[in-house]
Parts: sequence; structure tokens; C-alpha cells
Amino acid sequence: MTQLQNSGITPDKRLYSLDALRGFDMIWIMGLGYGLKLFAKEQHNSFWDFIYLEFHHSDWFGLVFWDLIFPLFIFMAGAATPFSIGKRLSQGASKSSLLWKSLKRALLLYVLGFLLANNGFQLWNLSEARFTGDLAKIGFSYFFGVAIFIYASRRWQIIWLIAILVGYWLLLKFTSAPGYPPGDLSQHGNFVSHMERLYMPGKLSKGFYDMSGFFNNVNAIPNMLAGVLAGTLLKEFNYSQIKKTVSLLLAGAACALLGWLWSFDTPFSESLWTSSFALATIGWSLILLAIFYYIIDVKGYKKWAFFLKVIGMNPILIYISPFFIDWDFTTKAFMGWAIDLSKGEWLNLVYWTAQVGIKWLFLYFLYRQKVFLRV
Repeated sequence: MTQLQNSGITPDKRLYSLDALRGFDMIWIMGLGYGLKLFAKEQHNSFWDFIYLEFHHSDWFGLVFWDLIFPLFIFMAGAATPFSIGKRLSQGASKSSLLWKSLKRALLLYVLGFLLANNGFQLWNLSEARFTGDLAKIGFSYFFGVAIFIYASRRWQIIWLIAILVGYWLLLKFTSAPGYPPGDLSQHGNFVSHMERLYMPGKLSKGFYDMSGFFNNVNAIPNMLAGVLAGTLLKEFNYSQIKKTVSLLLAGAACALLGWLWSFDTPFSESLWTSSFALATIGWSLILLAIFYYIIDVKGYKKWAFFLKVIGMNPILIYISPFFIDWDFTTKAFMGWAIDLSKGEWLNLVYWTAQVGIKWLFLYFLYRQKVFLRV
């Protein structure tokens, strides 16, 4: 069940790089990304113009840094699975009990996401409710990724990953909304958004489509499965650490390249979670994991990553924390003096950096108490 609990797993027993990379992923949406984006907007030169664009979601087609944050989180959920679920399997837990537990976790993520998307229980008109969201996508991909991990061999995990990517590509390639030609990927013309308009209850995040709709959630499962395969590799006793690093880098480069080539046929689109987008983000996730694993777990440079690890061990908690903590009020209460001293272009950067610092201290307190939100 979802609970705040004392973790029975000591920090030393966890793969340090997994937590650090998860923290790296989360720190941007904790506020650092918003601060950099607003700071870059005020600079008016080519370098900061580039940074500004990288910290915006692509409007419909495209792939920028900000688009990588969500698929990287799903990938990291997969990478942790062989360590968590795999450990329980090795201890004799039944597959059916683990599957049931993963289903409950997925449903709880869905409920948390529903409450966040609809301002808690204050929304009484369900026709105006949003029935899906980021946590729902995470829960959906997590459940099916765990199910495939439990019941399928590594070979079949790869087959499932490829089959879903190709199947979803074929679906978009040869279907469309009524009145549009097959393969139309426009906002109104694609088949997935059409199905969401027809069958999804409540409202869609963008009115005529939803970035985390039930139908495009399917193609996030390969990101989860790629993480599962990466985590399985990291657990291998017969591979040296260098061989693991090189394997992750080569696989990442291959996926990023193939995803880029695929984009000439089916463009990158996070909103549709196209197969080219999924494969390219798998590639970049593998590359980032290889870099973090090599620096932290192979070379042993861990001190610099502690800041990120504290974040990475409580990612869901900090994500849902605005539901019960007014971070704007808290930041101004503790750091208002620094914000007041800031002027012009520095104001937003100082404010958001201060908010990240306040959030980190909150997470550090929980870390010291060994209190983590387990979902």
C-alpha cells in the first residue's frame, strides 16, 4: 500500500547511480528548470535562446531536453524493477502476489494523479474532471512492465518491447480520425487523439487531445521495459563494470540513432508518444544511465551525487508535495530576504533555486529519518 514508512533498505545497499540519476531527472521539475528557462528568456543571445527552447515542451513535433524528463523517469522505474521485484522473486515470493501488488501500486498512482489533476476532492462535476495524467501513465507502464518482467524471459521482454513499438507505429501509420487520410499525425487528424475524444470521460488536458491519454500510454511500456533490461544487465555477475558501461552506451547510441532515423517516417512527438520518440528517449536514457553508473559506481565518485540521491529516493513524494505544501509561501518565508535582494533577470533564477533548496532540505530531513514514500 502507499505509505510513509521506515525503509528497511539502507542507502548503502542501493545502486547509488540509479537514485542519483532519478534525482537528476526530478531536480528540473522541482524548479531548477523553470528558473533556468525564465533566466534564459531575459538574456537575448544565441546560447541562452537555445537553452530557453530546450526547457519547453515541443508544441507537437520535436524532441528537446524537457521532453526527455518524463520518459527518463519511466525508464528509471524499469531499471529499479530487477533490484526490487527481482529480489522478492529470489526470496520466494509468488509471481501472482507480486503482480497483484504491482496492480495495487498502479491503481494508487492513478488515484494520486487524479487528485492532483483535479484539486483533490473539490471537483464535484465529473464531466469537468481529468481522468488521466502523468502518474497514471507511470502506473500503467509500471504494471505492464512488471508483468512482462515477472512472466517473460529476457528474450521475450525484448520481443514485447519491439512488438509494442512496431504495433503502435503501424496503428498510427494506417489509421486516422474520420475525414483525414491514413497516417495523418496532426493534432486533430491522428487516430489516437480521435479515440480519446470518443471514449475518454471528462476533459482532455489540451481540449482535443491529452498528452497522457489512455491510448498513448501503451507506447510508454517500451521505455519501462528498456529500463528493466538495463537494470537486469547491471545485476549481472558475469559482466565486468566496464563491459556493462560499454554495453549501455552502445545500446543507447544505437537506439538514439534508430529513433532519429525513424523520425523521418514518423516524427518525434511526446504528445502522441510516437515510436520514434519512445526509441530515441530510450537511447538517451541508456546513455545517461551509463554515464552516471560509470562515474558513480565504477569510478566511485559519489560525494558530488549525494545532493541528487536525496531527491532520487523520494521522487513521488516531492512530485505530489504541492498538494499539501505551499512551496511558494514556504520559499518566501525562509528565503524572502535573498529574493528581495535580487533584481531584474536574476529574480526568477534566485527564487526557483531557493525553492529547490527548501525542497531539498525537506527531503534531506526525511532521508535522515529514513522515511520514504513507497508507492
